[in-house]
This record gives sequence, structure tokens and C-alpha cells, in this order.
Amino acid sequence: MSNPYLATAALSAILLAAGCASNSNSSSSDRVSAQAAMQPTQGQNARGNVTFTQQGEQVSVVASFSGLTPGGHGFHIHEKGDCSAPDGTSAGGHFNPSAKQHGHPQQDEHHVGDLPMLEADASGNASLTVTLSGLSLGKGSDSIIGRGLIVHAAPDDFKTQPTGNSGGRIACGVIAAQ
Repeated sequence: MSNPYLATAALSAILLAAGCASNSNSSSSDRVSAQAAMQPTQGQNARGNVTFTQQGEQVSVVASFSGLTPGGHGFHIHEKGDCSAPDGTSAGGHFNPSAKQHGHPQQDEHHVGDLPMLEADASGNASLTVTLSGLSLGKGSDSIIGRGLIVHAAPDDFKTQPTGNSGGRIACGVIAAQ
């Protein structure tokens, strides 16, 4: 190019395009996600996959299950990432670093580990997609990485303390960073 203004404009356009491409790639690589492969506890058939994705100060939860009995099932993040006990009790109690009362996750008062209830259809399949505040996939007291994830046999009443009266543990998984 013999015109210095055209050469400068062309170089500026190339650098701008490179910067935009670099910028769009970095924002997608900053997205943190985690997953839990849910396995049935002894004598149960429930299994599924749950993906957590940090989106700013919120976490998106996408869950898919099969092998459930039709109806509602309590669904909670538990203290320990340990599913070694046949009945899932090795996962400990609900994850509750702020010492709050059990409740619905979209209300003010609830455990960090309180999740919306799973609703299984007549074939025993359930799916859930929700975005929640108050938990994270980062570091800090509200991080759910390495915690247990439990599906319970009965519906969660979101009132009974400390568990929502949601019955035995029918599936367990550990939330692992991807």
C-alpha cells in the first residue's frame, strides 16, 4: 500500500478485529461450570446428571433424572462430597454455611443447599432448569464445589426443620468442577 493513511487504517482494522476476537474468547473461558453424576443409593433406581454454571453472581442449574417415582422429590446440596454410605448419609446434612432455616431457595430465608423440588412425571423422569443466588462455584464459604448432591424419596415441604421432611436419600453425587 503506497498510501500511509490506508495502511494505518488497514492495520487499525486488523488490530481491532484481533482484539474483539480475543475479547470474545476470554469471556467464554471465564465461565465456570461444575457437574454431578447422580447414582442410585442402595435399592434405588434414581440416576441423573446435574450441571452448574456460574453466571456473574448467580448459578444456573440444569438437571435431568430418570428412575424416580412419580411426584415430588426433595433436592439438596449437602455438606460433604461423600457418597460412600449405601444410604447416602455420608454426604452429611444440608449445606448451610450461614446457619439459616430450611426454606424455598427463591425466598430470603433458606440454606445455601436448598434447591427447588424435582417433579417426576408418570414415567419417573424429571428435569429442572433454574438460576439461583446465594451459592457459587468459586472460592469462599458459599462454594458448592466438592459438596454432595442428594435426591430424596419424598416431596420437600420447605418448612420442616432442618430437612423439609423429604425422606430417605435415593440418589447421590458429588459436585466436581469441570
